[in-house]
Amino acid sequence: MVSHRRSVVSSDRQLLADFAAPGVFTTLDGDAAALADAAPDDVAGVVRLVQGLLIHEGLTGLYGVTAPPERGGEKQLHGAAAMLRQAARLDPRPLDSPRAPEHRVIGVCRHFATLFVAIMRCKGVSARARCGFATYFAAGKRLDHWVGEYWDAAAGRWVLVDAQVDEAQHGYFKLELDTLDVPRDRFLVGGDAWRACRNGADPMTFGVAGTPMWGLVEVYGDLFQDLAALQKIELLPWGWYGLAKDERGMAETGLIDRLAAISSRADAEAVAELREVLAGDVRLRVPDEAVTAALAADAAATAAQ
Repeated sequence: MVSHRRSVVSSDRQLLADFAAPGVFTTLDGDAAALADAAPDDVAGVVRLVQGLLIHEGLTGLYGVTAPPERGGEKQLHGAAAMLRQAARLDPRPLDSPRAPEHRVIGVCRHFATLFVAIMRCKGVSARARCGFATYFAAGKRLDHWVGEYWDAAAGRWVLVDAQVDEAQHGYFKLELDTLDVPRDRFLVGGDAWRACRNGADPMTFGVAGTPMWGLVEVYGDLFQDLAALQKIELLPWGWYGLAKDERGMAETGLIDRLAAISSRADAEAVAELREVLAGDVRLRVPDEAVTAALAADAAATAAQ
């Protein structure tokens, strides 16, 4: 019993150490790493820093900004370092200087979550991005969304952080929750959303705001995105891969239920189980060539002109 407990503690420590190290899209170096060094040590300060560098493509009007068409490609950036290179191009001041809204990098919720995670990891804090559905933007709707999650050592728990929602959005959406500690019932990770639908929730309340993309297939896709994030591969929201691109996979309920349980738990044992499942089924893995192509696209998009 004692040896088992020691093994569990060791696994937990390894999990936290793994999520404190950068991943393929959260590695910061050079000026980007200096930004992380200059970032405040408190979570709220890191969030403010992220919000001063990025702007959501669907909310530019809230800040009086009309994004020029030629900047539409910014939302295709994958890596945090690429986001920061673009931020420096738009405004050459130090990266810890908040940008005017028109000089912030255009992205979506995933970019806010990924940059938050990158800075937290660079500061040695265990953090990861989570993909799922938020219930706090529209009554009765669960909207496709990404948030960050960090390990609060003092509290001994993972804490969800919505790095996108600033003061302006807080008022616009009339939010009453703490976006630095989002309750688990207000943001459902991919696995929780799938399990909710399996337990009777209406799949048509899950979807992407302002689009016809609603229903169980969206939950299915977000589950795979969340599993990739648990592997420290934070894909773009439309970067579905493997079995996720085949709706017939939803019929493999035993497999998908198992994956959903892994996403929901996301502890050391769950992540170990995920590795085991991935090793036995190539359809569940993020293709290496997809990651290589993403990094190449980032490099090309942010190359010095």
